[in-house]
Amino acid sequence: MVIVNTMIRKKNQNKRGIGIGMGLALGVAFGVALDNIGLGIALGIVFGAGYDLRQGKKKDRSEDQ
Repeated sequence: MVIVNTMIRKKNQNKRGIGIGMGLALGVAFGVALDNIGLGIALGIVFGAGYDLRQGKKKDRSEDQ
């Protein structure tokens, strides 16, 4: 049982950081469209990190119950 639980946790941990990647990609796209790549990258990282944090908290709540 412990081995299965450890394997599930490792599998879920691999998905962290996807939000930053998606946010960065979208931020660069918006930055190019608005002709301000620096702002797009910064906003993309901020929103992507926020997404990752929110997803992590949702998973922690579901594991506690």
